[in-house]
Amino acid sequence: MSALVEFSMFPTEATQSKSAFVARVLDIVDRSGLDYQLTPMGTIIEGETVAEVLDIINKAYEELQIDCERVYSSIKIDYRKGPIGRLNKKKSSVEAKLGRKLKG
Repeated sequence: MSALVEFSMFPTEATQSKSAFVARVLDIVDRSGLDYQLTPMGTIIEGETVAEVLDIINKAYEELQIDCERVYSSIKIDYRKGPIGRLNKKKSSVEAKLGRKLKG
């Protein structure tokens, strides 16, 4: 089984840059041991179950709630029965069909 979960999370406090908050969230994601990919608009995590990935997102909420009054998030979930490892296979599949490597 494989769950790909893309999410973004940040406080709505009136600060221009959110990178310090994103760094705190990514520290939790990185320490989880799961495969992930940081993008300019969010982070994609791959786990064996949706619950496994949502647990990491919940820990990120707990981290930001320490000193943030309001936290916004967006979450997209793609669950599929089958082997883990789709995080990189999806891009490779498209590149194979195009016959060339894509940026990023």
